[in-house]
Amino acid sequence: QAQLAESGGGLVQAGGSLRLSCAALGLSTRTYAMGWFRQAPGQEREFVAAFSRTGGYTYYGDAMKGRFTISRDHAKNTLYLQMNSLQPEDTAIYYCVAGRGVITSSIRNGAAYDYWGQGTQVTVSS
Repeated sequence: QAQLAESGGGLVQAGGSLRLSCAALGLSTRTYAMGWFRQAPGQEREFVAAFSRTGGYTYYGDAMKGRFTISRDHAKNTLYLQMNSLQPEDTAIYYCVAGRGVITSSIRNGAAYDYWGQGTQVTVSS
């Protein structure tokens, strides 16, 4: 059974940065579409960023463009999310996801992914 383990969340002041990591166990970052979603209290789940399965394309939510960068290290089988210029509205639980058969039109749809991590809390203070 594959597992995803996030780390790197925490408390940061507005304007600060954090880097989240997602270690993948039992699946390869080379052959899965992988990405991040987030969910704030009382709000719907939101797409953050993702790599296509082939890794040739990256996708970002509109609110993240220019501030967040997704990357991965195949040697470490780990996905990353570098978050800069954080704002209080970025406060949420951030989830790592992986999907074998995710197609481009579904890249922003959480239901398309097979595996979800437990999540890591990011809190941005004003």
